[in-house]
Amino acid sequence: MSSNSSLVPTVSVIITTYNRPRYFKEALDSVFNQTYNDFEVIVVDDGTPGDENEQICDAYPEVKYHKISNSGSPIVPRNTGISLAKGKYIAFLDDDDIWLPEKLEVQVEILDNNLDFGLVHGYCSVIDSNRNVTGEIAGRLNDPLRKHGYVFDHMVGNFTVMMSTALIRREVIEKTGGFDDSIPAAGEDMEFYTRLAFYTQFWFLDQPLILYRVHDAGISVNNYNYNHLPVVLYRTVKNLKQKEGLENKRFRPIVRRLLLQQVAMANSNRTFRTAFMNSFKISPLFWLKPIVVWGLILRFPNFLKFK
Repeated sequence: MSSNSSLVPTVSVIITTYNRPRYFKEALDSVFNQTYNDFEVIVVDDGTPGDENEQICDAYPEVKYHKISNSGSPIVPRNTGISLAKGKYIAFLDDDDIWLPEKLEVQVEILDNNLDFGLVHGYCSVIDSNRNVTGEIAGRLNDPLRKHGYVFDHMVGNFTVMMSTALIRREVIEKTGGFDDSIPAAGEDMEFYTRLAFYTQFWFLDQPLILYRVHDAGISVNNYNYNHLPVVLYRTVKNLKQKEGLENKRFRPIVRRLLLQQVAMANSNRTFRTAFMNSFKISPLFWLKPIVVWGLILRFPNFLKFK
């Protein structure tokens, strides 16, 4: 980390954690194994029972450990970390992910030398619960350039930024706001990056920056709240339209994309109810088309029971 704690660090690293001490220790080690060392580390513990996480942090005198009451999602801990951060760049690290050693060094150099870009990110190598590399990658498109530059118009509803890969200018977060704690605890990172993408360019590094752990205890596994994500993103884009004057020629294709994504989530009677209600919020005229209604009745004959 920075050799003089009285100086403002270049990077604030925010690690949010809850009750995964083994994974958390590996994540923390990966920060202190970076080839770049001008950073502060803020750990926000979302109310883990006991003091094991605090004991882990005690081994690193530089770590600022904060424990809050359990909120049940990463949203409040991340916002807490933002409020405590002092660096001009902010990076998030989920407690089950691992940074590769040159992650910060490469990213800081890019932001230092490209002032028009407010965020730099990349893709991930996937590992399993035991840190075995699976050979899969996450967060890379067939055409990586689609994630580079001003990506807002084709990002919403198509792709997002992998949370633990991003390094973000503090001023961009201050302009757009932190994570929205009023939305369901799933996809809050996508909503956050949607707002950032409207205001700044993203630099995509076509290389792996982290080891992304996929395991049964992951928060995104079978999370029903993802069924609400299209309507959440629609409200965000609509607010940008009203606040910033987003033109209809840009707004309408995004709405159409989110509507189709929402309808496509109707793969059971339970999810049909959510898809129906949310797609109606996006575009009520969609449901005035008889062919749409009868097609879905034939596919889900019991949907009117709203089970």
